[in-house]
Amino acid sequence: MHALGTHLIVELRNCNPAILKDLVKARTALVSAAKEAKATIVDISFHEFSPYGISGVVIIAESHLTIHTWPEYLYAAVDIFTCGELIKPEIATEFIIKAFECKDPSFVEIKRGILSLNEKLPHKITNPELAPII
Repeated sequence: MHALGTHLIVELRNCNPAILKDLVKARTALVSAAKEAKATIVDISFHEFSPYGISGVVIIAESHLTIHTWPEYLYAAVDIFTCGELIKPEIATEFIIKAFECKDPSFVEIKRGILSLNEKLPHKITNPELAPII
């Protein structure tokens, strides 16, 4: 099965609430996870809610990493979506689990962009004339 990307939906239960509500630590964790996975960071945006909770995105050339935290429930929802085969989303996932001191993590992997072509798909088309017409 050939896919354009891999999407990990990560459930982080029983995390350290002090880290979940710290904007700097949450941002640092996701940016560092992207770097550990050798992703190319394009942009970063995080927001802290009142009284607590953080949402953030690290846009990478290969797609994105996102987080939404609920410190009051010791929980964070993380999405890691990568395209191509150079970036390993599992590396970013392991880094994030450790960074949030998560005691009960789980994740589901979804292959995205499964097309009915019998050949491996390039991550990016360098010549638009060669792009498959669907």
